[in-house]
Amino acid sequence: MRYRNLGASGLLVPELSLGTGTFGGSGPLFGEWGTTGTEQARRLVDLSLDAGVTLFDSADVYSDGAAEEVLGQAVQGRRDRVLISTKVGLPMGEGPQDAGTSRSRLIRTTEDALRRLGTDRIDLLQLHAFDASTPVEETLSALDTLVRDGKVRYVGASNFSGWQLMKSLASADRLHLPRHVAHQVYYSLVGRDYEWELMPLGRDQGVGALVWSPLGWGRLTGRVRRGVPLPERSRLHRTSGFGPPVAEDLLFDVVDVLFELAAETGRTVPQVAINWLLRRPTVASVIIGARTEEQLVENLGAVGWELDAEQVARLDAVSRREAPYPYYPYRRQEGFARLDPPMFA
Repeated sequence: MRYRNLGASGLLVPELSLGTGTFGGSGPLFGEWGTTGTEQARRLVDLSLDAGVTLFDSADVYSDGAAEEVLGQAVQGRRDRVLISTKVGLPMGEGPQDAGTSRSRLIRTTEDALRRLGTDRIDLLQLHAFDASTPVEETLSALDTLVRDGKVRYVGASNFSGWQLMKSLASADRLHLPRHVAHQVYYSLVGRDYEWELMPLGRDQGVGALVWSPLGWGRLTGRVRRGVPLPERSRLHRTSGFGPPVAEDLLFDVVDVLFELAAETGRTVPQVAINWLLRRPTVASVIIGARTEEQLVENLGAVGWELDAEQVARLDAVSRREAPYPYYPYRRQEGFARLDPPMFA
């Protein structure tokens, strides 16, 4: 396992981290992901630590806090060996104070997360969504309070648009408040929208990417193929509406090449898909998930080797799609292209 600086910070994170969406799973979404209890979670943490995975990511909305509780129990007695990342800001109820990142709610939800996790600090606290109803200065000031109180070490964002992230960074600089050093984003071979605006922003501003759903919401596991019915036990039957949309022609074209490269490298389809992501600019860590030990071991096999340049080029080509405005001129027109140094395929 290799370690990378998280954005422009001094925090070193493993190139793979473990997501805890399956921990304590309940409800129509998280219950489908998995129902990992404390003992099984402790075993997954054991395997992760043995492989050098030290970062564990959660969120307060994962099964109404149950994922944080199970994670806290699973790392009990070895807190100093792990980094805990969690997210706050999404609705946790129906009341007017049950959503957003106002000062009062942000401090309260962070203290609730600390209690569930059974720890005195969160290594990385991320805003799970941009709260347009709260002044960004108020949110940043609350984060500063949490950092000064020692309850939070680093701060980040998740699922922000480019202008939302840049507004937060500029305000933090102007007010001398903590900057977001991480942006947790969706990014995969069948979802490369991150590259158009957020990746260049991250490189320019020193914000590292933590990648969620690197297998395209379960579509790049090797179980979904052209002309083959979706497996009966696939969670895609019940959860596809929650995740990012993927065009079937893109999916099947990418999967065909993944199978070719899996045969060439002696690796599995998921391992090839994750390995491609680890070579992308600004990516600090790819968050993997697992319902079973076997799934975790397979995903951990995505590191310790590298696709060669020709194999990467094939994946770049098959997954490439037309850029949206205003980015496509930088691909199509020579004058624009000369102004835009190449960053991605």
